[in-house]
Amino acid sequence: PHPAQGELASLGHRVYLAGRVGQDPFAELALSRVREVGVDLRYLQEDPEHTTSSVLILVVPGGERAMVSAEGASRYLDPALFKPRFLDQADAVVLSAYALVGGPSRSYAAEVLEAARRREMPVFADLGTGAVRAAGRELLRHLRGVDWLLMNQAELLALTGASSLSGGIARLREEGFRHLAIKVGAMGSILVTPEGEELLEPYPVEDIVDSTGAGDAYTAAFAHALLSGRSPLEAGRLANLAGALAATGLGAQGRLLRLEDLEVKAR
Repeated sequence: PHPAQGELASLGHRVYLAGRVGQDPFAELALSRVREVGVDLRYLQEDPEHTTSSVLILVVPGGERAMVSAEGASRYLDPALFKPRFLDQADAVVLSAYALVGGPSRSYAAEVLEAARRREMPVFADLGTGAVRAAGRELLRHLRGVDWLLMNQAELLALTGASSLSGGIARLREEGFRHLAIKVGAMGSILVTPEGEELLEPYPVEDIVDSTGAGDAYTAAFAHALLSGRSPLEAGRLANLAGALAATGLGAQGRLLRLEDLEVKAR
C-alpha cells in the first residue's frame, strides 16, 4: 500500500485502496496500519502466486536512507477487476507512479487515469525514484494531463535529463505539465503553477529519525489541503510541515499525521 493512503485516512478522508498483495504473512503486516486508520480495502486484490511486494530500507544516522525493492504482487494488479464506477464515490485519485512501471498494474493505472479524466476528477500523481529509473520518460506519456505531478529533486533531474532545477521545470512545462510540487529536502519545496514558481521554506523540526515516508506525508497533506479548499501555496506549506513531522518517526507509517497536527501549526 502507498503510505499516503494511510496518511489521508488519518486526516479524516474516506480512502479506498486499490492494490494487490500475496497470501503471505507480509500482507497482514503491510495492511495492519491502514486497517487501523480505516482505509477501505474492498478493491484490494489477493494474488495466489506472487508474494507481497516489499522494500528493504537502510537508515543511516541523520535519517537519510537507501532502499532495495523486491517486486511482487503489486505489479500484477489485475485491470480486468477495475470498473469505472469504483470512482463514483471518490473526490480525487492519488496515484503512485510505481503502478505505471510495467506489468498488468500499468494497464490498471491507465484505466483509472482515463476514468478520472472523463469525470474531470483531480489526480495527484506521485513519482518515485525507482519508478523513474525503471520507466523514465515513459511515465510522462501516461501522466500527461494530471492535475498535480509531485516529485523530489533527484526524480525531476533524472526524468528530464536536466542539470538544474530550473532546467527540469522548464522541460516539464514544455511537456504540458502546468502544476508541479517538487520536494527539495532541506530547502523545502518548490511549487510551480501557471502563475509562476515559489520556493516554500521547510518547517524546522528536531530529532529527525527517519526520512522514510516524508515524501508520502507531503503528498497526503498537499492533496488534503487542496481538497479542503486551501490555495496551492497554503497546501505546499502544510505539506512541508507534514513531511517534517513524518521524519520524526521510524518507518513509512511510524508517524501518521492527524488533523490537529496541521491545524495547530497552520495558525
